[in-house]
Amino acid sequence: MTSKTTYDCNKCPGYCCSYPLIEVSRADIARLAKHFELDYETAEERFTLYDKEEKVRGLRKHKDESFGSVCRFFDRKERRCTVYAARPEACRGYPYSKSCGYYQFLQFERKLQDDKTFVAMTR
Repeated sequence: MTSKTTYDCNKCPGYCCSYPLIEVSRADIARLAKHFELDYETAEERFTLYDKEEKVRGLRKHKDESFGSVCRFFDRKERRCTVYAARPEACRGYPYSKSCGYYQFLQFERKLQDDKTFVAMTR
């Protein structure tokens, strides 16, 4: 029996894409390299940074008016992943359970505001 999810990523402004570190493995970098038809080294250099504190590679980011910064592959206008088919394992498995805390918060706020389209801003 599979558990039914209790969230809808299509109604989210991309909260998980704003995490400070989105860790990537060698396999994730290789998948991105293949997606963009690049060699591994070019993909690693172009798409990732080494986090000295955590001692892991993470995806590069770009500025975002809602969250400050988001994953470099996040389309800030459409609020969607631009590499969904090639996304890292960390993104594939998120939220690691049948519910998403941000989506629960969003649903609560929409009910409270009596607005089915309400998105709480972080600024």
